[in-house]
Amino acid sequence: MEGECSCSFYQRAKPYIAMISLQFGYAGMNIITKVSLNRGMSHYVLVAYRNAFATAVIAPFAVLLERKIRPKMTFMMFLHIFVLGLLGPVIDQNLYYAGLKFTSPTFSCSMSNMLPAMTFFMELLCRMEKVDIKKIRCQAKVLGTIVTVAGALLMTLYKGQVVNFLWSNHTNANVPEGTSGAYDKDWIKGSILLIFATLAWASFFILKAITVRKYTAPLSLTALVCFIGTLQSTAVTFVMEHKTSVWTIGFDMNLLAAAYAGIVSSSIAYYVQGQVMEKKGPVFVTAFSPLMMIIVAIMGSFILAEKIYIGGILGSVLIVAGLYSVLWGKYKEYKEKESEDSIILELVKGVITGNNQMMIIITNNEEINDIEMQKTEEKRMSSAPESVVISFPMPQPPMLAREAPKALNLN
Repeated sequence: MEGECSCSFYQRAKPYIAMISLQFGYAGMNIITKVSLNRGMSHYVLVAYRNAFATAVIAPFAVLLERKIRPKMTFMMFLHIFVLGLLGPVIDQNLYYAGLKFTSPTFSCSMSNMLPAMTFFMELLCRMEKVDIKKIRCQAKVLGTIVTVAGALLMTLYKGQVVNFLWSNHTNANVPEGTSGAYDKDWIKGSILLIFATLAWASFFILKAITVRKYTAPLSLTALVCFIGTLQSTAVTFVMEHKTSVWTIGFDMNLLAAAYAGIVSSSIAYYVQGQVMEKKGPVFVTAFSPLMMIIVAIMGSFILAEKIYIGGILGSVLIVAGLYSVLWGKYKEYKEKESEDSIILELVKGVITGNNQMMIIITNNEEINDIEMQKTEEKRMSSAPESVVISFPMPQPPMLAREAPKALNLN
């Protein structure tokens, strides 16, 4: 009995354990990438290697698991995948890494929490989202978007005093020189890059939602997007970096950053999010994003001697509040759609059941009518009088004169 209880508890806790573990994975990616960028690795090369690792990991699973369900490639579908590779792997990741280089991991993670609000904003621009301001869920999404933007502006324009943690004076001695002061340079520039990266990522999600409806093989779609993104980011790197030495990496932090980002952030994260989203829905997956920011803040201040400012804390609080306001509105919208779908399904079932019952009733009525007709016919036949044979005497021919009785004298 205890074993069954523990097993059921583990089944219920698995989505939470998976999402918490995923946030630690994302946090590690931000810290490792920041160290690699501080040591001089080009973010263009990092993006190219990251997508190459992601393609190498995802492609075999796509080939083996989706060989029978993979749709036919058309020219329009290729254009969709080409634009997806441009928005996600090229624009978003390059701008995010550039913003991370100019700011800090905690700041970058805080700005990435703007994604639901930015997605809602892009859907409004594309007229994919209709806002009924009289409904509370729409008010929550609009208010959450405004609060999120306000938090981002506060983090960008205001720093305030530095917040010291207990371990701030005992940072790791292996931190490169100048790391703790690197975050104060080009702060506004990095913030703008992060905002545009979030806009590109939101556009990627919108286009992907449209593409998935037509290309119903998600692993293959991800592998193709990563492959196209690898080619595109390689071309961008050759244009932006004229030295071939930037491509040289050994068994060092640069290789670890590229492999970690490609395998964990682009491969394992996709699988985990897909599995949890199938059971708990997209809102559940997005709700764990602020946890990554907290983990990165602790790890960044301990490992990288990152400075945490009052303005960053206040802005992060506003962004998280706006995030959950938008997510609450999305959750209510998701539940309304579920209830509407269930009502429609019940109506369809009722119509089908009613038609079946009507057919049964009609069939039964026909059988009853046939039985009644047979009974009526039998009753009529049994109550009818027996046939009476009426014989009529045949008329005799008239007697001739010569056959008249002789006794009759007419004189």
